[in-house]
Amino acid sequence: MNIRSLTRGDGVVIGAAVLLFIASFLDLYSVDGASDSADLPNLWGSGPVLLSVVLAGIIGAALVVVSRGLPQTPKVAGLDLGQFGVAFTIFAAWSALGNIFDVMGGADNSSSADIGVSPGTGMIIAFIATLIMAAGAVATPLVPALKGALVPAPRPQAPQPYGAQPASGYGYPGAQQPGPGQPGQPFGGQPQQGQQGQQGQQPYGGAQPQQAQTPQPPASEFSPFWFAVPVPRPLFAEDGSQATIAELAPGTWYLAVEQRGPALVAQTQDGRRGVLQDTSGIQRG
Repeated sequence: MNIRSLTRGDGVVIGAAVLLFIASFLDLYSVDGASDSADLPNLWGSGPVLLSVVLAGIIGAALVVVSRGLPQTPKVAGLDLGQFGVAFTIFAAWSALGNIFDVMGGADNSSSADIGVSPGTGMIIAFIATLIMAAGAVATPLVPALKGALVPAPRPQAPQPYGAQPASGYGYPGAQQPGPGQPGQPFGGQPQQGQQGQQGQQPYGGAQPQQAQTPQPPASEFSPFWFAVPVPRPLFAEDGSQATIAELAPGTWYLAVEQRGPALVAQTQDGRRGVLQDTSGIQRG
């Protein structure tokens, strides 16, 4: 599960679920004239409230968050797991509203009014929590402010050009170690004029050494860069087929190694490469 793919709307759903869990340990109803030390039941003491409000709300929030944190959203009976979660949160808010009006669970309303029974602190907070939870689950795909990443991605360091070798060090061909008392020269390079005079040697065949010409790189050379996508986007195979090899998640940095027209060849953190066809709105690092 990729935490960086969670949005601000998912944070609202998680916060509301925590508030609902806390409210479940508070009073289900209150009685006028009862002392604060009276042993009144909490939300866990009522089966209908526990199943239709507390557990339904927490399960719905878990389904919404898990479905958005997975690379591939599981489906049940042809529906996304997140859609089931949204339905659970709406059902929990609707049930909480019903229990606000009938906190005694089907008892005679006139008798409840006579003894001064009203919704308790836990029931009121549970209704508010489920209402916020359902609103966050429904509005997240619709409100741009809720689509932002919950955990901002760290800024990447300046990337080294893809495939570039270090400037020096072990195994680098241009860093040949000089012999004792001799200045170093590039691997495979021609001896300098001063060395030719000292050694009295000419190139094979008597030809004069010619100065190597360094090829000029093309003006439109592609330079690799880091980028992040605003929403989850598929990464297709490089052979041109529509086979999906990975899904790029928001809040994660990927390396663009090649450009193919409007598309980019991207490399994931585990080394997989594919073609990102939709590059609109990407954030460059």
